[in-house]
Amino acid sequence: MEIEPHTLALVKQRLDEAERNIQYVRQVIEGSVEVSAERREHDEEDYEISGERIVEGVFDGQNMQGNDGQEYPVPPNYASKSKLVEGDVLKLTVGADGSFVYKQIKPIDRVRAVGNLVVDEQGNFGVDAEGKIYKILLASVTFYKAEEGDEVTVLLPENGEAEWGAVENVMHR
Repeated sequence: MEIEPHTLALVKQRLDEAERNIQYVRQVIEGSVEVSAERREHDEEDYEISGERIVEGVFDGQNMQGNDGQEYPVPPNYASKSKLVEGDVLKLTVGADGSFVYKQIKPIDRVRAVGNLVVDEQGNFGVDAEGKIYKILLASVTFYKAEEGDEVTVLLPENGEAEWGAVENVMHR
């Protein structure tokens, strides 16, 4: 049985997402998820009472760059469903039981761009809009059942350059 290139690309992206999730779980298990010293001192009583740790950071299109210098993979389904945009500020609560809960605490100002869904040679999805190709999450492609050539509306940061767009809507061709 021969696998179509588009299907193979989807499988590769799902494997990449699974590897990121595994890395994330290993960080939790190994205790590498830490809170900055300033935050720990400030919230010391809360930590002692609840056993929770809190890290704030900025979404980069796929991950949260924590204020502690660590990178935390954001679940693609959450990022897609919440339509997170590069520059959004997130809070990660690490529960005493090892659970992770992300929350968007300060969305960045957004603009919309409309373009066509494209797939590169490596099977990565993007939206060709305004003369640039913006990367998008596979979770968004699968959620909207989008196909190459579909018209896609993406959310982008109002100021600055972006590599990633958040899919807001898809118009099937």
